[in-house]
Amino acid sequence: MKKFSYEERNVLLSTLEGTTYDVIVIGGGITGTGVALDCVTRGLKVLVVEMQDFAAGTSSRSTKLVHGGLRYLKQLEVKMVADVGKEREIVYLNAPHVTHPEWMLLPIYKKGTFGKYSTSVGLLVYDFLAGVKRHERRKMLNRNETIQKEPLLKQESLLGGGYYVEYRTDDARLTIEVAKKAFEKGADLLNYVKAEKMIYTDDGKIRGITVIDQFSETKINIFGRKIVNASGPWVEKVISLDKKIAGKGLLHTKGIHIVIDQQRFPLRQSVYFDTPDGRMVFAIPRDGKTYVGTTDTIFEGDLVNPCIEKSDQEYLIQSIHFMFPDIKVTIDDIESSWAGVRPLIREEGKGPSEISRKDEIWTSATGLITIAGGKLTGYRKMAETITDILCKDLKNEDIIVGHSITKNLKLSGGEFDNLMDYASYTAKKAKDLVDLGLTNKEAVKLAAMYGSNTDGILRLADKVLKETNLPLVIKLTLHYAIEHEMVITPVDYLLRRTGSILFNVSSVQKWKLEIIEYMALIFNWDEKTKEYMWADLELKLHQATNYSN
Repeated sequence: MKKFSYEERNVLLSTLEGTTYDVIVIGGGITGTGVALDCVTRGLKVLVVEMQDFAAGTSSRSTKLVHGGLRYLKQLEVKMVADVGKEREIVYLNAPHVTHPEWMLLPIYKKGTFGKYSTSVGLLVYDFLAGVKRHERRKMLNRNETIQKEPLLKQESLLGGGYYVEYRTDDARLTIEVAKKAFEKGADLLNYVKAEKMIYTDDGKIRGITVIDQFSETKINIFGRKIVNASGPWVEKVISLDKKIAGKGLLHTKGIHIVIDQQRFPLRQSVYFDTPDGRMVFAIPRDGKTYVGTTDTIFEGDLVNPCIEKSDQEYLIQSIHFMFPDIKVTIDDIESSWAGVRPLIREEGKGPSEISRKDEIWTSATGLITIAGGKLTGYRKMAETITDILCKDLKNEDIIVGHSITKNLKLSGGEFDNLMDYASYTAKKAKDLVDLGLTNKEAVKLAAMYGSNTDGILRLADKVLKETNLPLVIKLTLHYAIEHEMVITPVDYLLRRTGSILFNVSSVQKWKLEIIEYMALIFNWDEKTKEYMWADLELKLHQATNYSN
C-alpha cells in the first residue's frame, strides 16, 4: 500500500517525466487540494504541484475559523453568506477531528457598530441563510448574561450580546487531510515542486508545464489536458507564465494574529468585537492560549514570508485594551504571531475591509483556468464549481467523468458514521495511548486531533526510533507525519502538521535540536542538509516570535 510520504514523493518524481494527466493543479493549498479531491473522485487522473509545503501560504495563516462571514451581510453579500454558511456544517461532518463548533459572543454597546435590533435581525438572517440547526441558532443575551459569558469584557455602555455558533478549525491540518484523502483516492500530489514554464500545442493552447524539484533542482516536463491555477496569492505570478487576462487582477491584503498565554489573558469565551476604527476582531481561547486577530491592510511585500510589523501588533494590543480593559498585556506578552496574505478580487474605490471575499474563475485565451479569491470555508464548493467546468470541457474530449461526491465524503481522519462515533472512538483510543505511555492530556489531544487515523499512530509504537530523548508523543506524531503526511522539513511538522510554533513555542525551543536529529536519522541527512534545516527552522521561529520595525 502506498504511503503519503517522502519515499512515495521520490518514486513519483523519478517517473514523472512525460506523464500525461487529465488535470494538473498548480497550488497545494486548501483550494488546490480540494480541486484534486473532487477531480479524482470523478474518475480523473490529477496531479497537484506546490512550490512550498502543502498549506504553506494563506491556507495555514487564517483566523482558523470555518465561518460564514457575518460581517458580509452588512455588505449585502447574501449569496456568499448563504453558500459558505451551509458549507460550515459539511466541513464539520466530514472532518469532526479538525473542525469544532465554537459559540461566539458578539457584545453590543451604545453607539457601537452593532445595535441590539440589527444584531438580532442580522443573526436571525445569518442562521436562516446558513441553514443552522435549531439547537445552534442564535440567542440574544441581556447585559448580565453577556457578562456571565465573559467577565473580562468592557462593561461601560454594554447593552447585551448576540450568541451564535461558528466553527473553529486547524486550517493547515484541514488542508493536509483533504490532500491525504485525494492521495488515498488516487491523486498524485507533490510539495516543493515549482511550476516554471508553460508548454503549448502548435495552435497556442496550454498542454503542460515544466516544473522544478526545489531540492534536487531537477526539471521535469509534465502534460495535462487541463491546467488549473489555484495558487492563492500567487495566481498572478502563475498567469505571468502564460498570457495576461485583461481586466482581471488581485489586491493583496495582510492579516496578522497574535498569541498570548492564558495566564496573561484568561479569556474563556470566544468574542467577536468591533474596534474604535470600525474593524472587527476575534479573540479566541485555544490550548491554554488566547489568540487575537486579524488586521486588514494592503500588502505589497514578500508573499512567501509576509512580515509582522510592530504597528500590526500594537493595533491588536490596543484592541485588547479597548474591549478588555482589565487585561494589561503589552507587546512583550506576545508569544508568537502569524501573518497571512489574502488574495482578494480587486474592486476599484474600495478599502481592504470593504472588498468582497467572493471567488471568481478566469480562463485565458490559452486555456489556463484560474480560481481567484474566496474563503477557507467555501473551499469544497469552489472545487466542485471548477471541476464542473473541467468535466464539461473534458467530455468534449470523450473522457468519461462522474458527478461530485465530496459533499458527503469523509476526509482522512474523519471516517465516522456520526459525531457520537467520533466521541466514543477518540475516548477509547485515548485510553490506548495512555497505556502506551502518554499522559492523559497528551492522549486526549492526540486522539481528538488525528481522529480515525489514531490507529495508524498506535501502530507506530514499535517503529519509532530509540536513539533520541524526544518525548513519546513527539516521536509518534513526527514519525506519523513523515510516513503519512509527506513531511520533508522540521518546519513542515512544527508549523503546519502540529501548529507548535504558533501555540507551543516553548516546546519547540526545548526539543528542536532532537527533532532535527530524529529526522536526520530517517532521511539520512548529511551535515550540510542538517545545517540548512536548522537555519530554516530558526528563521521561522524568528519570524513567529519577532516583528519588523
